[in-house]
This record gives sequence, C-alpha cells and structure tokens, in this order.
Amino acid sequence: MRLKPEFVTKDVDDTQFLIALGGDAFNGLVRSNRTAAFIVNQLKTDTSEAAIVDAMCARYDAPRDVIAADVASILDTLRRIRALDE
Repeated sequence: MRLKPEFVTKDVDDTQFLIALGGDAFNGLVRSNRTAAFIVNQLKTDTSEAAIVDAMCARYDAPRDVIAADVASILDTLRRIRALDE
C-alpha cells in the first residue's frame, strides 16, 4: 500500500498537513500529529501495515500492541478518505 499521488504533505513547524489535490478522493486537508505524520511518511513508498508497525517499534518506546492499534486507526482514517492505493 502507499499514499495516492493526489495527496501531498506539507510540514509546518511540528505539524504535518495532508492535502488532497483533487480527484475522486477526499477534498480538503488533514492535520497530523507526530505519530500520524510518521505513518504517512512511511506510506510515501510502497509498504505494508506490518512494516509500518516494525518501523514505529524501532523508533518509539511503546508496547507493540499499542503501536499496532495506533497504526490500524490511522490507516482506517486514510482508507475512509480514500488516500491509500492498496
């Protein structure tokens, strides 16, 4: 899976914005915290949910099940706005 090309990111200070540029997808923008921004950045190249969880476990000191739940939640949001190519 990966982020669709019609979605771009812009970092402003400590906040990342995910912006829909058009198409049949979500029309607007999403403000991300650091965790969500990390996940979105992983999706700029082809990856899997398991690979994102692994990358987050390597970076953050949190239980794997908590990280996996956070990744699943963010991916569900991105699916709802049709931001992912799967």
